[in-house]
Amino acid sequence: MTIVVAGGTGFLGRALVAALRRDGHRVRVLTRRPQHVDDVVWDPAAAESQTWRSALDAVDAVINLAGESIAGARWSSARKAAIRDSRMRATGALVLALRELQQRPPIFLSASAVGFYGNRGDEVLTEESSLGNDFLADVCRDWERLAMEVATVSRVVRLRTGIVLGRGGGALPPMAIPFRLFVGGPVGTGAQYLSWIHIDDWVAMVRWALATDAVSGAINLTAPAPVTNAEFARALGRALHRPSFMRTPAFAMRLVLGSEMAEALMLGGQRAIPKRAEAMGYAFTYATLEHALRAIYGT
Repeated sequence: MTIVVAGGTGFLGRALVAALRRDGHRVRVLTRRPQHVDDVVWDPAAAESQTWRSALDAVDAVINLAGESIAGARWSSARKAAIRDSRMRATGALVLALRELQQRPPIFLSASAVGFYGNRGDEVLTEESSLGNDFLADVCRDWERLAMEVATVSRVVRLRTGIVLGRGGGALPPMAIPFRLFVGGPVGTGAQYLSWIHIDDWVAMVRWALATDAVSGAINLTAPAPVTNAEFARALGRALHRPSFMRTPAFAMRLVLGSEMAEALMLGGQRAIPKRAEAMGYAFTYATLEHALRAIYGT
């Protein structure tokens, strides 16, 4: 297959592109900073550019992972606008280009997140669960809605990703820092749920969705056993051979991050499970957090 990946230079994109190339696919990465012979210069703001648009013509699939990190800086009004705009601009540019192609790709996989569900306490969340009512839920709703505009011409899969765990990037390295300094532990009450997935399973699930014609619509890219923040802290402490009892109070997180960002990223959470993937036969390599962390840290 010939596959185009937008946002293919980040933590998830690099792992996915490498795996697809090992599978024998030709992969073109849309990026501002080309490094590979098949990389294509891409600026989503330049929607009329024929250079990157021509790279989409007659390909077998397009995978959209583009979007700024939600945790890169404190959520000012400008930062929230950048988070939203980066997703909408990139997805909108791709959707516009796909709709105008003579030979449209039959498959369009587009990123989303379990933030779609909002902060739901200990409620078990599946792909059929309702939309949340906070900033990230609103972003995910509009992000997915835009991707679905090509559903009449392509099989669209909305990738609702949880916290992806891997040693080479993503959320885990900064989460591990307090533990390495012997001050790790739960955040807030520790009762908030964390829907996680090992990077290898995330890559494998995307490849599975790409290859499985029956997969369309939303799928939760999360392991089948979400854990509370307190359970995560204990497991990470064991994996790093560090204590895990130094609780970070909620007020400290609100002071550092601001109330809205702290509630969305640290003090709230989602108990999302991969109901559709499991029902369709996807088998996880890392179904438990302990197994995943042992594989990452070699313990």
